[in-house]
Amino acid sequence: MDQEYKPILSEEERAARRAQRAASRRKKQRERRLRLLRRLIPCLLLALLAGGLLTAGANLISKPEAEPAKAVRPAHLADDAASSLPEPYARAVPNADTVQLGAELSSTHAVVIDLETRSVLAEKDPDAVISPASMTKILTALVAAEHITEADLDQAFTMTIDITDYCYVNGCSVVGLMVGETVSVRELFYGTILPSGADAALGLATYVAGSQEAFVALMNEKLEELGIADTAHFTNCVGLFDENHKCTVSDMAVILEAAMDNDLCREVLGARTYETAPTTDHPEGQILSNWFLRRIEDKDTGGITVTGAKTGYVVESGNCAASYGEAADGHRYICVTADAASSWQAIYDHAALYKAYCSPDAAAEDDGDGAADALAEPVPPTIKKGTTEHESGASL
Repeated sequence: MDQEYKPILSEEERAARRAQRAASRRKKQRERRLRLLRRLIPCLLLALLAGGLLTAGANLISKPEAEPAKAVRPAHLADDAASSLPEPYARAVPNADTVQLGAELSSTHAVVIDLETRSVLAEKDPDAVISPASMTKILTALVAAEHITEADLDQAFTMTIDITDYCYVNGCSVVGLMVGETVSVRELFYGTILPSGADAALGLATYVAGSQEAFVALMNEKLEELGIADTAHFTNCVGLFDENHKCTVSDMAVILEAAMDNDLCREVLGARTYETAPTTDHPEGQILSNWFLRRIEDKDTGGITVTGAKTGYVVESGNCAASYGEAADGHRYICVTADAASSWQAIYDHAALYKAYCSPDAAAEDDGDGAADALAEPVPPTIKKGTTEHESGASL
């Protein structure tokens, strides 16, 4: 990338924004703990009430004149409960009920997470290091969103030849922005996620930090902040393969959760289509599409609505996808898979995993083979292993 780019923000402005983001994260942590406490306290009170009734019954039988039990202070219990709650974005933890997936799932790596309980519902080699391919762009969008203001979204950015050349030389998937074409920063966000445009992602990186290299440093700072830098490390903002560009599907679940907690990222990741403004190079604008969302919406997910998603592909990782699903009652889930046989198969894998392990009716209907049956749904016969739905073999 061109080394002549200069950061737009001064160090003082950058420090002020970091402080603002830190305060915002602390506020979200407090709100998350309060939400968990509101769900937890009634359960604790019911448990205490049940325990008290059992104790009282035993005392009536063995000690008719026993002294009444001492009153319990719920506030004290609430403080203890809060101290034991998991930190936001901590990796979800498998337990005795976690299903270990096998050959019935096409993807060779997978994790399905219940965000309300922070437990792993099903997994398949979730801690193996993979190339995240264009799932990387979830973090690209998140870091960019955290380094701009609302006013920045309407600012103009002009495509440069070093960006278009980088995309051409590396065979990246692109929006198709031309040298000298001017678009808004908002459109760069949608271009980064919906068509997985490397040109748009590099535009965001340049706008925020002056160069891809400086922006990648911010990305790795975010990985540290999320607590996953022990296994996750990125060397570019578009998802090109590099031995040091890596994470696990469990790490990507953490990244996606953090992105969906960001208002702008949640809006962009959940958009099925977006129409760009007309430019000289595209006088009628462009219709950008998130094909994962558009293709999974008519699949049988067991009632789970996929409200955000990003795909990825490089030869070394196969077809990957990270998605965020919600049940009708607001229960939230994340599913991340890697190395599916095709881009279509990744969609079918996600649909089957949601149906088998997240659907409200899954447990009631499972006769022991229900999950395996859900995962056995075939892909369209025209899709063969090793083929892809995109023009570029480098990054979907």
